Amino acid sequence: MRKTVTKFVCQNCGYESPKWLGRCPDCDQWASLVEETTTARTERGARDAATSYHPPMAITSVRSGADKRTGTQIQEFDRVLGGGVVEGSLVLIGGDPGIGKSTLLTQVAQNLSRDSGKTLYVSGEESVQQIKMRADRLGPVNDDLLLATETDILAVQHYVDSLKPAFVIVDSIQVMYHPEFVSAPGTVSQVRNCTALLARMAKTSGVPVFIVGHVTKEGALAGPRVLEHMVDTVLYFEGDRHQTYRILRAVKNRFGSTDELGIFEMREEGLIEVPNPSEVFLSERPQHGAGSVVTSTIEGARPILVEVQALVAPSHFAGPRRMATGVDHNRTLMILAVLEKRVGLNLANQDVYVNVAGGMRVAEPAVDLAIAVAVASNFKEMAVDPTTVLLGEIGLAGEIRAVGQTEKRLREAARLGFTKAIVPTRSAGKVAKSTGLKPIGVDTLRDAIWQTLEDSGQ
Repeated sequence: MRKTVTKFVCQNCGYESPKWLGRCPDCDQWASLVEETTTARTERGARDAATSYHPPMAITSVRSGADKRTGTQIQEFDRVLGGGVVEGSLVLIGGDPGIGKSTLLTQVAQNLSRDSGKTLYVSGEESVQQIKMRADRLGPVNDDLLLATETDILAVQHYVDSLKPAFVIVDSIQVMYHPEFVSAPGTVSQVRNCTALLARMAKTSGVPVFIVGHVTKEGALAGPRVLEHMVDTVLYFEGDRHQTYRILRAVKNRFGSTDELGIFEMREEGLIEVPNPSEVFLSERPQHGAGSVVTSTIEGARPILVEVQALVAPSHFAGPRRMATGVDHNRTLMILAVLEKRVGLNLANQDVYVNVAGGMRVAEPAVDLAIAVAVASNFKEMAVDPTTVLLGEIGLAGEIRAVGQTEKRLREAARLGFTKAIVPTRSAGKVAKSTGLKPIGVDTLRDAIWQTLEDSGQ
């Protein structure tokens, strides 16, 4: 037996209220509560469902499946997943419209169907003819790739039960609906219940499920926040759709690291892996441009060289502008304050813009020294030697602190032709032995700027 329940649900955070409220008391969002009508089980129905529960098992009798991973033949995708697709996992992929989510998953589906058997691709936004046109453009197709256009989540469950595919892809979760809930597709209750059904299906059958999620204008996944908690892995596909490079980043991964990045290039034949992103990010770097500095960052287990750019220009406003793209804005403000206090650069009447070229986002403090030297270089109109790489964290006293995995970072720099490294003094001794670079140890930010700009020969 079931009965109808009417409630008001916040479309931003999922808060439920028996009556309408102008502002959500949980997330303080105005006009976000929408009336939804659902059906609920009676107590008798709940008691009947309890008889289907599996009894607890001893941990020693449980078979571990952590080592069972299936490769997708796309190494950058497998890297972000943690080494491949885990049996029974639920993976959510989000990104801006037109960024390439469907293209990536179509390539994944083609590879999985060719190597691992039946793969079911369910789309609620495209017809099977449209998917076929994209698949033909991306490569050869085979009979084990099954296509369906469906928005009823119970129909998707029926397909899985009857066809028993090895993998399932659902594009997208916001257009799916559960017929037992009368609210519109994309609402909190529909997204939550459809995801719960897919999660239960993945865990009980062992079939990995990929779902596509829409994003809001702020860049967050659309739907309730609980959506990210219900899945095993959350991947964001980033990049400017008007440019060629895309970055796949994990923000949650129960089966691997969240520090890994996958780099792709969008071409006519689909998304092509970029196995050496350092060369890509540095390919258009100006050789003698003031305000351009190279540093080495660690993403997961892979060192990547990136170019940090800075532009300092006289301000025409009472409060000068401070803008940072690809690095933490608050940390950039701290570095500018240290430059003024400890080095003596007069930036109080200057607009400062900092950017990481290529669309990369760097969060670690190892990029501090590169930001400071790039700002000083552009402020003084003195270029940095293009064969120099800089590493170091900056403290509030102006000291340069050591960073982790220095040798791995600088070996990547040596491989790409860099000959000199500005590093903290305590790290300088082992740099030359392991990398072949000429190390210059610095203790303070003033020393680092003096060494870098003086050694540039300008």
